[in-house]
Amino acid sequence: MCYVPEYVQRTVNRIAVKRIALPSLRYSSVKQSVLFSCVLLFCLTSSVFAEDPGKLIFEDDFERNESQETKDEIGKGWGTNSRTRAAGNKQVDLKNGAMYIYIHKVADHAVSVTHPAEFQDGSVELRFMLENEKDSLGLNFADLQYKKVHAGHLFVAKVSPKFVELTDLKTGNMDLKTRELRLAKKLPPELQEQLKTKRKRFPVKLETGKWYTLLVTVRGDQLTVKIDGKTVGSFSSAGMAHPTKRLLRLSVPRNAVVDDVKIYASAPRD
Repeated sequence: MCYVPEYVQRTVNRIAVKRIALPSLRYSSVKQSVLFSCVLLFCLTSSVFAEDPGKLIFEDDFERNESQETKDEIGKGWGTNSRTRAAGNKQVDLKNGAMYIYIHKVADHAVSVTHPAEFQDGSVELRFMLENEKDSLGLNFADLQYKKVHAGHLFVAKVSPKFVELTDLKTGNMDLKTRELRLAKKLPPELQEQLKTKRKRFPVKLETGKWYTLLVTVRGDQLTVKIDGKTVGSFSSAGMAHPTKRLLRLSVPRNAVVDDVKIYASAPRD
């Protein structure tokens, strides 16, 4: 079966609503006709048939209110680093049915918004908006039970208006021995060259103030990013194949808006 992303479904609804103005056509029949046409076109024009994302293990549309406006209060199992990194000041606000993430002026670290996400292979889908050219959003996957890297860091997909960067942290900068040398500024030249192979950057042109649908998928040692259904890039590295990803961190050094988060677990490939 061809997996149809949410943005295709939303397009179908918009087209059907517009066509319902024709008195001779019923909305249900119009929507079915448009849906069939869109699905067929989507499947036939894709470079490869999109895969089923797997079992949905978590979703959040942020359609709720907070009880106060001074501390982070996201709910549904989300956590943040505001208490330890921003003196407890609020850095996440639920409004307009979305999650607004912004760094506080006293923060000494990027905002980290976390949620359990345990799988071997899987995907994270969400809608996001960056409101400034300097903004970015990172999807950082971690395993806090793995003690050979700093803070459980495994790998990250970072999205900015101008590029998408995929980085293996487990066998790269966050390996404890490598990090110790890096912080001491004692990285040998050969290790510096090796670290350059642990990340890959892909150019993009994203508009600020516009919503996009992001899909980040890990299969074995391969990490793939799609934006609005189009593949931006893939990168294979050993750290992505870590047997259990246990935590999703949304990493925001400035500001980002996030909505409609979905986490999927899929069966590992043979």
